[in-house]
Amino acid sequence: MTQTSESAAAPEARDAAEVAAAVENPGPARRARFRIHRAWFVAAVTFVTITGAAAFRSLPGLLIDPLHEEFGWSRGTISAAVSVNLALYGLTAPFAAALMDRFGIRRVVAVALTVIAVGSGATVWMTSAWQLMLCWGLLVGLGSGSMALAFAATVTNRWFTERRGLVTGILTAASASGQLIFLPVLSWIISMDDGRNWRPAAVTVALAALAVVPFVWLLLRDHPADVGAKPYGAREFVPKPPPVPGAARRAVSVLSSAVRTGPFWLLAGSFAICGASTNGLVQTHFVPAAHDHGMPVTAAASLLAVIGVFDVLGTIASGWFTDRFEPRRLLAVYYAFRGISLLFLPMLLAPDVHLPMVFFIVFYGLDWVATVPPTLALCREQYGDDSAIVFGWVLASHQVGAALVAFLGGVARDVFGSYDVVWYASGALCAAAALMSLVIRRRGAPQVGLA
Repeated sequence: MTQTSESAAAPEARDAAEVAAAVENPGPARRARFRIHRAWFVAAVTFVTITGAAAFRSLPGLLIDPLHEEFGWSRGTISAAVSVNLALYGLTAPFAAALMDRFGIRRVVAVALTVIAVGSGATVWMTSAWQLMLCWGLLVGLGSGSMALAFAATVTNRWFTERRGLVTGILTAASASGQLIFLPVLSWIISMDDGRNWRPAAVTVALAALAVVPFVWLLLRDHPADVGAKPYGAREFVPKPPPVPGAARRAVSVLSSAVRTGPFWLLAGSFAICGASTNGLVQTHFVPAAHDHGMPVTAAASLLAVIGVFDVLGTIASGWFTDRFEPRRLLAVYYAFRGISLLFLPMLLAPDVHLPMVFFIVFYGLDWVATVPPTLALCREQYGDDSAIVFGWVLASHQVGAALVAFLGGVARDVFGSYDVVWYASGALCAAAALMSLVIRRRGAPQVGLA
C-alpha cells in the first residue's frame, strides 16, 4: 500500500498503541500547539475546495449567449455540452467515494482540480463544438463529479464523530457561497466588451481550480491516523483502514438490488425531476431567458446568486422539518409549490428587477435543495445500511434529469424562440413528482433484493 511521506512518518513509524497513548495523553507542549483540532483545518480546506467548485457550475449558463454569438452554434448544441457536464457530475458521484477509499482523498481531489483547470483553460482555444463537448462536457464533468457530495461525506465521516450535522451543513453551504461569489464576478467579466469577453471568465475558473491544489496537497489528509490524531470527538484512536479495491463493485451490486424495488424508481424519478427543474433548467437557462426579456446579464446572474443564499436557509429548515414530519408529504409539498412557481415565471420576466421577481427568487431559493433531507431520510428508511450508496445513485438520476433538460431547454429555445414552453413543462413535471412522492410506501419489509 503506497503511503504519502507524512503517512509514513506518522502511525507506521510507531507502534499503534504508542500512537493511541500519545493522542490520549498529550504533553503540555503538544496540547498548547494543537488547541484547534486538525479536523477543522481539513474541513476548512474542504470548504474552500467546494466553494471553488461552484465556479465550475456557475459558468455554463453564462456562456450560452456569448458562444452562440461568436461561433454561431445553436443553443441546443451548446446545451448538449452542458448536459454532458451535468450527467457526468452525477454519474461519477457513486464511484468517487470508491476512488477515495482506494487512492486517498488528497490524490483524488488534487487530480480532479487539475483536470478541471485543463478542461476550462483549453476552451479559450476551441474552434469547434466537439471541443466544447470534450473540454467542458467531459473533462470538467468528470473533475467536478469527483468533488460532489461524496467528497464532503467522506471527509465528515472520517474526521468527525461529533458535530457531523454542523460540518455537513457548513460544507453544503460552501456550494451556495461559491455561487454567490463567482456568479456576479463571472457575469461582470463576460459583460465587458459587449458580452464577447467570455475567455477571461474561462481562465478565471481554471486559475481558481489550480489555486486550490496547493491547499489540498499541503493541508488535506486522508485520515486522522495519518497525523496521529483521533477523529474530532472520538474517545479512542481509530486506525487507518486499508484501501478498499472492491468498493466500486459494491456500488454496482447495491444498484443491481435496488433497481428491483419500487421505492427506488419513485425516489430516482422524483429526484430526476428535481434536478431537471433546478440545475438543468433554472441554473442553466435562467440567465439567457432573462436576457431574452431585456434584463442585463449581470442583474440576472445576481438574482441567481441570491438563490444560493436562501438555498442554505431552506436546506437547514427542511432538515428540521424532516425530523418532525413525514418525509413523503414534505416532498409532495416542495414539488407542488415549485411547480406552481415555475408556471408563473414567464409572466415575471422583464427588463427590470421588480418585487414579484424578487419574491420568486426568495421562494425558489428556499425550495432549491429542500428536497435533499427528506429524500435521504426515505433512502435510510427503505435501504438501511446501503442507503448511502443508494442515495448516490438517486443523486446520479438527479443529474441525468438536469442534463436532459439542460439540452432540451436549449433546443426548445431554438425551435420556439423563447423558453416559455420549458417553464410550463417543468411545472407539470413537478406536479408528477409530488404524486410520485406520495405513493412511496412505508417500509414494511426489507426492500433491497426483493424481486
